[in-house]
Amino acid sequence: MERFLQHTPFFDYHQPTLKAWINTQLEGVPEDPVEQIKVLYLAVRDSISYNPYVFQTDPKTFSASHALERGETYCIPKAVLLGAAARAIGIPSRLGLADVRNHLSSPKLIEWLQSDIFRMHGFIELYLNGRWVKATPAFNRQLCELMRVEPLEFDGLHDSIFQEYTDSGQAHMEYINDHGVFDDLPHVFIVDGIRSAYPHLFPESGQEPALAGSLEADLE
Repeated sequence: MERFLQHTPFFDYHQPTLKAWINTQLEGVPEDPVEQIKVLYLAVRDSISYNPYVFQTDPKTFSASHALERGETYCIPKAVLLGAAARAIGIPSRLGLADVRNHLSSPKLIEWLQSDIFRMHGFIELYLNGRWVKATPAFNRQLCELMRVEPLEFDGLHDSIFQEYTDSGQAHMEYINDHGVFDDLPHVFIVDGIRSAYPHLFPESGQEPALAGSLEADLE
């Protein structure tokens, strides 16, 4: 399990601001791993807004500390932030990647991607009570309210990977391809996968895909 507890440039829980944030979240929380990770899950889910438009290929933008500093990012760095916080308190974590079909998204985002398949969706696996459990802190409460879905909960005991249906019973998300789990963020693998899925976002070598805005603003 030692490799799932390591500090890395992506799981950078030794960074002072990140350490201080973790300590602040856990003030007054019982020293029980499940109770602590439930608090950290909610903090990552709701204090960091989900915004896929901020994607960049720069490795530093995938780190836990960068996600915290920006206050908005997408699923992979949010998963890494939760995984880094888990490692900081002695809970092994590993990053999971999959392709998902998202039935609820903004027309602007679908037009930007030219697809309703989201390549390299990220979640985190945590080793608790002798087994790996999945947690997905991607979608913050405000965004879920705009989408009319319940925010995804995590009890530390069971897998928490998607809201399958909206409040009205519409299909919301389905996993269509599993890329596996990783003890550290596979930066080149992720960027190459996104580049191959959405080549139109990379019209010139070295050019960053960028579109101003936010998913919350689209939905509003």
